[in-house]
Amino acid sequence: MEKINSDLIFNIKTKSEFEDLAFKFFHYQIKENDIYSKYATLILKGQKPKKLNEIPFLPISFFKSQKIISKERQAEIIFKSSGTKGLRSSHYIADLNLYESSFKKNFIKTYGNIESVCIIGLLPSYEENGDSSLIYMVDSLIKMSKNKNSGFYNNDLKKLKNILEENESNKTKTIVLGVTYGLLDFAKKYPISLQNTTIIETGGMKGKRKELIKKEVHQILCSAFNLKNIHSEYGMTELLSQAYSPMEGVFQTPPWMKILIRDIYDPLSVTENKSSGAINIIDLANVFSCPFIATDDAGILISENKFKLNGRITNSDIRGCNLLVE
Repeated sequence: MEKINSDLIFNIKTKSEFEDLAFKFFHYQIKENDIYSKYATLILKGQKPKKLNEIPFLPISFFKSQKIISKERQAEIIFKSSGTKGLRSSHYIADLNLYESSFKKNFIKTYGNIESVCIIGLLPSYEENGDSSLIYMVDSLIKMSKNKNSGFYNNDLKKLKNILEENESNKTKTIVLGVTYGLLDFAKKYPISLQNTTIIETGGMKGKRKELIKKEVHQILCSAFNLKNIHSEYGMTELLSQAYSPMEGVFQTPPWMKILIRDIYDPLSVTENKSSGAINIIDLANVFSCPFIATDDAGILISENKFKLNGRITNSDIRGCNLLVE
């Protein structure tokens, strides 16, 4: 395949442009990705997909046991999931620039230019995890910020409180990205009224405390910080793109990412219509690993680029990124 021009991925403007590129990447996967090709061939049984919902979606569990990468490519970096037990998923990243372009363009599209914004990472158990895609993303966003207070605060919750008070006093726009249990710990110890701060919870209890549904978590955080809404991020090791929810649990995907819904009891039955079921994802930034992924999450499609989570499919592994539900 010719060199991928990232503009093809990140400048998609129409549904037809998305579909054309998705099928182009499907044919590339069949040719260059041995794992996906074998799986898709078994599913298709000689048929050729003509619609997006006819393209085979690779079960996300394959990332735990297989090396998912185009055979013409070498990994520049390997991201690993933060699974609590058993095998961790490994995502072999052949083009790190695609990941950086994806999360930077989507974050700026969602939250605006962040050069003057204070970006804070509250990720207590992740900082030393150098193979975490979440850490890589937040670290890059911190470096994009020119604010002196941007950085990881980890377990130094008192310092974080002082920084937030200083930012509030100066009316400095601040964005805090934090794992759920870290945010809850901070809320319990240092409740503080925030007017210029956006909090984005990235999921993740990891057995640190009793599991709470998303609505309960957001109520606790809103009360502690005097906020109307808590934002959420939907992402995972196996993807190179994220979706964000500013309120009411409705996530919005960027133009190069699409949600489809499959029947929980018939995994080959996939629809692009508004319905509830298991979540399939097309992430075009994933061109060199696998753009077509069948996740273990359940949800409902709200519109073309909006969806809500309904939880996890029974017996699927607990994941750090998305185990909170409405």
